[in-house]
Amino acid sequence: MNIVHQSAEKRLRALFSSLSDADRQTLLAFAEFLAARDTHTSDAPLELPLPQITPRPAQESVVAAIKRLSTSYAMLDKAKMLNETAGLMGQHIMQGREAADIIDELETIFAKHYDIFCQAFHAKPAQDSNKAE
Repeated sequence: MNIVHQSAEKRLRALFSSLSDADRQTLLAFAEFLAARDTHTSDAPLELPLPQITPRPAQESVVAAIKRLSTSYAMLDKAKMLNETAGLMGQHIMQGREAADIIDELETIFAKHYDIFCQAFHAKPAQDSNKAE
């Protein structure tokens, strides 16, 4: 193991230990995603990352729901959902829409984006094998 690798590993351990449990789970999910993606380039099978759904508490703010769903669906690119989630947050704050209604819609948005993620995930290997023919 070289010095740069040792230094990076030490820094990663320090950062990991400073995170909350939820953020540790997110980091682990992301690391597993990266490792799986790297494995895929060497023609090894790639597994679909599954959401780690955290149950919805009885009382939850919209911000807490976004954090919970972001952690539950750690594999999703949150930037792709930013417009939709920000729009719902605006409806809640500016128009006074009930938090429960907004959270219902947020859960639908995250599930929809996970479905899109799954479709893209399953389409990539088929496209790669077509290129090899």
